[in-house]
Amino acid sequence: MIRLLLKNTYFFSVLIFLLGMISCKSQIKEKEAGSNLNESQIEQNEIIVGANNIESYLPLLKGKKIAVVANQTSVIFKDKRSKTKDQRLFNHLVDSLIALKINVQKVFSPEHGFRGKADAGEIVVDGKDTKTGLPIVSLYGKNKKPSQEQLKDIDIVVFDIQDVGVRFYTYLSTLHYVMEACAEAEIPVIVLDRPNPNGHYIDGPTLEIEHKSFLGMHPVPLVYGMTIGEYAQMINGENWLKDNLKCELTVMPIQNYSHDSSYSLSIRPSPNLPNDKAINLYPSLGFFEGTTINAGRGTEMQFQVYGAPFFPKSDFTYTPKSNFGSKYPKHKEKLVNGVDLSGKETLSDINLEWFIDAYNKTPKDQEFFGATFTVHAGTKKLQKQIENGFTQEQIKQTWQKDLEIFKKIREKYLIYK
Repeated sequence: MIRLLLKNTYFFSVLIFLLGMISCKSQIKEKEAGSNLNESQIEQNEIIVGANNIESYLPLLKGKKIAVVANQTSVIFKDKRSKTKDQRLFNHLVDSLIALKINVQKVFSPEHGFRGKADAGEIVVDGKDTKTGLPIVSLYGKNKKPSQEQLKDIDIVVFDIQDVGVRFYTYLSTLHYVMEACAEAEIPVIVLDRPNPNGHYIDGPTLEIEHKSFLGMHPVPLVYGMTIGEYAQMINGENWLKDNLKCELTVMPIQNYSHDSSYSLSIRPSPNLPNDKAINLYPSLGFFEGTTINAGRGTEMQFQVYGAPFFPKSDFTYTPKSNFGSKYPKHKEKLVNGVDLSGKETLSDINLEWFIDAYNKTPKDQEFFGATFTVHAGTKKLQKQIENGFTQEQIKQTWQKDLEIFKKIREKYLIYK
């Protein structure tokens, strides 16, 4: 009896040791590469981004020379959360691909850089990633489109950047130029799709093509209600690439997602969009970028407040200072009389009342509209409408015909309902 017990004890000890070794090996692999979400371990219907569907796109990358278009939002989420905060843990896509023995040759970085620390509009220079040693090629500055020399010997380009669904957010223009350059070089593009936090509505003026710029390249409304993967399909399908080129495109879809899904971003998509409230207000307050009004840059409430020193005195004031993401905010070091919108309910359309309010509060001897307002709005009509005293309802009525036309075009490229 004692011998049998000892034998069983020895057997179970060995078994536990072997299981522990297997578990340890699995944890090491997860730590290095990130893990594809195990549906049995996550909440039912939790949104799974395209980057997490590793099993689907990894076979396409094996044995190929890869370039990745990425920034700080290009991550693979783990099926675990932080112990101190209810936040998803993650590994960067580039680090994960390297750990999985994928031959990543270089990284292309958009506005704000690979690690997302540059100011809006600040030129991002080429460099080298200190963690991986990979060369980083900037796509913001003089070189907004990958050159054929930069794509030489690349077999596939992987594009993975979190968008926020607003036309003047420049990642769409980066997507366009990447697709165009790859179409010219006959290099396939894989877009790892991510949810659009403003994907639940369509609104705003449609860009007039004569006002095309890096702040808007396509005839779409300011808020277009599509994921970046769907938008990539539309770029191809509407022949927006030069010479009617077509990019060989594969979209890795999001799971458990619809355009009505609520989605909170774990990582700020750019320095001045720090939270969900700022992202939701961005389509409405982004118009201030083309004016003399401060929209929270230089504070910790970016795109949640607006104001100017020349506004009438108010109960809410703030002083913009040089900070992360904004070295030279409007009205730096000046006391600003402002309006706090941080407590407003979630928007499902663009609110122009705040913009009209700011215009009316600006003294007539003060400049309001700046040189870039038209390219932000995508039309000259909006400035004239504001100056002529149009109400929000009157302005929005002039958008409706173009919005209905766009909705029919959009329908052809939707992956999610």
